[in-house]
Amino acid sequence: MTSIRHFPATHPLPDWRNFGVMLRVLLGANALAALAALLLAPASADWAGRYVELAAFVEPLLLISLALLAGLRDLLWRLPLRLGQALALALVGGLAELLAMQGASLGLAEPAAPGRAALLAVAAAWLLLGYFELRARAHSPALAEARLAALNARIRPHFLFNSLNAVLTLIRSRPQQAEAGLEALADLFRAAMRDPGELVSLADEIELGRQYLELEGLRLGPRLTVDWQIGPVARDLPIPPLMLQPLLENAVRHGIEPLPEGGTVRIAIDRRGDELSIAIANPTGGGADGGEGHHIALDNIRERLALYYDLEARLTIEAGPDSYEVRITLPCRTPR
Repeated sequence: MTSIRHFPATHPLPDWRNFGVMLRVLLGANALAALAALLLAPASADWAGRYVELAAFVEPLLLISLALLAGLRDLLWRLPLRLGQALALALVGGLAELLAMQGASLGLAEPAAPGRAALLAVAAAWLLLGYFELRARAHSPALAEARLAALNARIRPHFLFNSLNAVLTLIRSRPQQAEAGLEALADLFRAAMRDPGELVSLADEIELGRQYLELEGLRLGPRLTVDWQIGPVARDLPIPPLMLQPLLENAVRHGIEPLPEGGTVRIAIDRRGDELSIAIANPTGGGADGGEGHHIALDNIRERLALYYDLEARLTIEAGPDSYEVRITLPCRTPR
């Protein structure tokens, strides 16, 4: 199994194309506008009207600035930090002054002192850039990888001991299958000991899931049925390691194993626009606690997704009376 690339370093300049960055900029800028409206309003009752007036100027400036900064992201990242920050500030200030002059010429706003709009916009943008720089330092690659290593360490012992127990049950009764299981277990060990900062290809993650399910199939026999539904997805898409296996383990342990008749684990992988969707479903036999044991792995995966993708990835659950489904949605990123 080969890795795609290392966990990306957190750049002091924001990734303007990241949904989490966009959301923080929008919330931060609007919070500053609300504070300015509170300071400028002659009375507290006039605050809402003053905020609406400011928002009519702030929102177009925000949207245009984010669009331009997203387009210039790679260029700004190649520059020294301070130069990149200065260019971003100059862009925002210039746009603010242009919008202010256009609004005054159309009679939509009162004429202001030259440079006032640019100065205010640069001050707000400087505060936001300072926040993102501090956040980048707090989420340095070393800290992020240390956190990922700690999260992966929580999965490995449970994952490996359960797989080993599955093989041990076969040594006396079915030695040939136990030998094949040990070979698969060796591959699982190698995957579990991977550098947690590396992304892996979707193909490798699928193969790891297949090997794990084959091990469980040796133990459970016909009680375990697997239904793979893989759409037209590029198999070299990079994704975080150990996304599928913990969810498959939960599906078997808490969905299939408690049922005397067993059941089917369904894995659906498809691409929807710029997003990769991975869904794993298992039966619950009508029990209310069919997904009870999933939560440790789910919390672990949620935190790892946040470290890799910020707010661009999400994990959702659909728990019905007879089934339990976990869906992971990741941004599609081509290998570098």
